[in-house]
Amino acid sequence: MCAILDASAVHRVFGDNSPEAGRRFLDWLNSGKGKLIVGGRLLGELSGTHAFQRWYDRAQGKGRAMRFSDREIDNETRALEEAESCRSNDPHVIALARVSGARFLYSDDRDLQRDFKDSALIDNPRGIVYSTVRSGSFSPSHRRLLGRRNVCRA
Repeated sequence: MCAILDASAVHRVFGDNSPEAGRRFLDWLNSGKGKLIVGGRLLGELSGTHAFQRWYDRAQGKGRAMRFSDREIDNETRALEEAESCRSNDPHVIALARVSGARFLYSDDRDLQRDFKDSALIDNPRGIVYSTVRSGSFSPSHRRLLGRRNVCRA
């Protein structure tokens, strides 16, 4: 399954004091059950975290991370900005999902979560969100989300 990690949650996965839900997300990626999708402006935001950059360098070689074309993502971002389609200030994340087909997002940004679930922006299938806004504990809903298959556009 393809996943996108928003910069709002990078510290929850790659921070020194990551909550259980963040550690489980990283375990899921490291197990090969999930693949992190990156590219464009989001990759720059994530790369500001040293622990993420170290992980990413290794993960690419193991097929656990996949980078998409910055140019394609930037073009899609511009189209979203011109249409004023997004509530959030993260049209580049929505653009990455549209270009890559990833439909699974880890984010603690409520406006981005609403955009990601908006069928006018992301559909076929609709986006789903993994979040630790309320609690960092690993809940049954987190377990179900990490157990899903094929949450990517065909």
